[in-house]
Amino acid sequence: MEMGLVTLLRVAWIAGTLPILVASIPCSKLNWFHDSLLGFARRGKTMQQSSSRKFTVPQKFFCHFYALAVIWTTFLLLATWLYAYNMALLVSQPLHFSSITSYLMGGSHSFWLHGSPSMKIEQRYRCWVSIFLLLLMEAQVLRRLYETIYVFKYSPSARMHIFGYFTGLFFYTAAPLSLCCNYMSEVFLFASNLIQELIVKGKDRMQFGEYSWWGFVSPLLKLKWHAWLGAAIFLWGSVHQHRCHAILGLVRDNLEQIEDYIIPYGDWFKYVSSPHYLAEIVIYGGLLVAGGCSDITLWLLFGFVVANLVFAAAETHRWYLRKFDNYPRERFAIIPSFY
Repeated sequence: MEMGLVTLLRVAWIAGTLPILVASIPCSKLNWFHDSLLGFARRGKTMQQSSSRKFTVPQKFFCHFYALAVIWTTFLLLATWLYAYNMALLVSQPLHFSSITSYLMGGSHSFWLHGSPSMKIEQRYRCWVSIFLLLLMEAQVLRRLYETIYVFKYSPSARMHIFGYFTGLFFYTAAPLSLCCNYMSEVFLFASNLIQELIVKGKDRMQFGEYSWWGFVSPLLKLKWHAWLGAAIFLWGSVHQHRCHAILGLVRDNLEQIEDYIIPYGDWFKYVSSPHYLAEIVIYGGLLVAGGCSDITLWLLFGFVVANLVFAAAETHRWYLRKFDNYPRERFAIIPSFY
């Protein structure tokens, strides 16, 4: 089951990335494919106001992505954290949660919660890395949900293609899962057994021993340097993305007419037309570094993010150039001094 899930996620990221790469090939014979994919990706200002509203939804539905992501990421985080605390501790801990472990270990009452005997120390470490990545993702989706509700000012006429809407729902389901997919079969089994025991015995009859909150946190402090370097990169990207989103929100606030648009300035807008996309790439690059750059699934996730955002940023840059004669020519689409 575990390998099946990992394979499915990898195939999904490849299947999502390849069409974008093909559409980005500068070949006249592929223009029809490029235009078709671009039609699915357009939203907001890049979607022509005169175009049909068929198969579109309001752009404010972006909040659905982050509401789903918050609920799903929180569930994965709590389930994986509880599993790791009971089955994958990096150091020995006193016996606790005796009734749960007795059930999970087939009735044995002598199991000490220092991790499953069959789990190697490297596997336990990778499990806690997954928890660290989920914590970062939780911070990301909570911030994006807040910004979607309180920072962005979506025009009532702003639309996005329904294909893009479903792509967003898929992304925010698959991305958090990709951060912890190597342990999901064990985590789901642990969680289901716990729920079954709770149903059978009831909360009052489940004899929980003492547990230490420090035990939930201390393994995270044992993570290697790459985890903290990745977290620093993640934070750097998050700060700049929030600043750029705030600038875009103020642009909408300052519009005299709802269909107008003005050139945004400030922060990374000095260098590129879509700095919030650039910051998103930095954020997922931080997750990749924090994960140790050794997981193929994370590389494929990162590849999809880069391909998708570069493709969208190129269209946004072309829109700015068509819209404004005085648009800053020193700006690039998404990568400073390169593209």
